[in-house]
Amino acid sequence: MSATANDTGDNALTQAKVLPASDVSAGVGLAGLLGLFVWLLFCRTYPITAEFLNLPGQRGVLSGPYAALTAMLFTAGPMAIWSVLVDRVHLRASTGLDWSSKRAASEILDVSIVKIAGLWATWAIIGGLYCLARWYWSGQYLFAMEVLAFAAIPLVVLSVPYVIWLDRYMVNPRDGAWHFGAMLIGREASDLEQVKKHWRAWIIKGFFGAFMISILPGGWAQIVEADIAAIVSNPVELGLILIALLFVIDVQIGTVGYLFTMRPLDAHIRSGNPFLAGWLAALICYPPFVWGIIGNGQVLSYEHNVAGWGHWFDGNSAMLWAWAVWLVFLTGVYAWATVAFGIRFSNLTYRGVLTNGPYRFTRHPAYLSKNLFWWCSVMPFLVTNGSMTDAIRNTFFLLAVNAIYYWRARTEEAHLLAEDPKYREYYDWMEEHGVITSRLAGLKRFAHRRGRRSVQGAAAEPAE
Repeated sequence: MSATANDTGDNALTQAKVLPASDVSAGVGLAGLLGLFVWLLFCRTYPITAEFLNLPGQRGVLSGPYAALTAMLFTAGPMAIWSVLVDRVHLRASTGLDWSSKRAASEILDVSIVKIAGLWATWAIIGGLYCLARWYWSGQYLFAMEVLAFAAIPLVVLSVPYVIWLDRYMVNPRDGAWHFGAMLIGREASDLEQVKKHWRAWIIKGFFGAFMISILPGGWAQIVEADIAAIVSNPVELGLILIALLFVIDVQIGTVGYLFTMRPLDAHIRSGNPFLAGWLAALICYPPFVWGIIGNGQVLSYEHNVAGWGHWFDGNSAMLWAWAVWLVFLTGVYAWATVAFGIRFSNLTYRGVLTNGPYRFTRHPAYLSKNLFWWCSVMPFLVTNGSMTDAIRNTFFLLAVNAIYYWRARTEEAHLLAEDPKYREYYDWMEEHGVITSRLAGLKRFAHRRGRRSVQGAAAEPAE
């Protein structure tokens, strides 16, 4: 959740005195984190449990892809329970639900049928796109396709009672899915803007959902199978495994966010980013686009003849430990930024306003920590072949990647500033009080003043 700032002069900044309350409490993410660690501990200690209970079958650690998939349920369940029982999110007006106004099923059945038709058609089109796109049928994506194919029939069957049940309580049941269904049937007038809104949300879910599922198994196996005792005294190996653990946390909670966009949890996608620039900036950072643009050996590659921090600090134990701690810290901030979203994480969407956790310090903690991590871990300016050309190229192209993430941040801000007055309050508060953001905003205002004075001074000089 982030957004573009209105250009501000010296007196244009709103004096926001109070930080707006976050739409997601800290407890949601922490509940999911606890559930994830319970399952992780069970998977690592399964051989002991199996032996104690004399369970049949193999008794190795549970590091397979389905254990990674099950971890998502252990993460989602506690977050959903906390959201409903503690935060009472289902009672918020932002859900679009009114639990005190229950319609008869017969009253809304006609609307529900049109909506179900819209949903089924949407899923069929996304399934067809999966089949057409070759990258979904090789490598890590094969697991995602297997999972989605298995889930397809239950999803279609369960959507019928779910939609009918929800429509009985929705204040306005004619949402984007209904408008798309009405457009397909041609029976009633549909709103094209609502159809676009519907498709932006489902393209986001379809594209990023498959990607997130595909990367679940790799990190999970690495963490469950890790021999901690063998690496605890090695700063490089210990740092790498802790970083891998933090990425597993990020991926698990992020995947839940993409897949559990449920209205009763107030986690539905209220809008997808409507700006083409926002989509370009985001998609360029993910497969398959990243393979041809940012990946090693591609257009924006910044890893030619690099060796990384472990190589350059080799032999200096103090620096190895210090650098490991620093990189784990940066990754921790990145994972914290995802955990803070709880059940609402996803790119390119507006699903409420987040103002707590690392978002009290900067509007883009994940982008800031991720880009700093790349500089500090890769060290693109140090190359093993001594080539100044490679060092300059690496540095230039990592700066280009940084610029892409800045671009992403600005397009996200533009989206959210247009959507929610609360985000505008948060934006203004951060400009004045955010530990990191306020200082960057101060530098920007200082540069703006200096530039304006220079222009005024030049204009005041008499012509010769």
